[in-house]
Amino acid sequence: MAVSKAQQKAVQKYVKDKYDRVVLTMPKGKKDAIKERADSMELSVNAFINLAIDSVMEQDTPATGEAEV
Repeated sequence: MAVSKAQQKAVQKYVKDKYDRVVLTMPKGKKDAIKERADSMELSVNAFINLAIDSVMEQDTPATGEAEV
């Protein structure tokens, strides 16, 4: 099924309004290792990276619920 240009534009606008984008640079080969691990957990690379970040941030959060700076 083909996606119309109007639908593509609407999706791009939604993503721009609802999400922040982060450019991530890493050593060659690390992306493949991350993808393999994400696949083994049946996650997308994006979901895996977000899960990893959330896990570390949760560990660093004091009992008050506020992240340490």
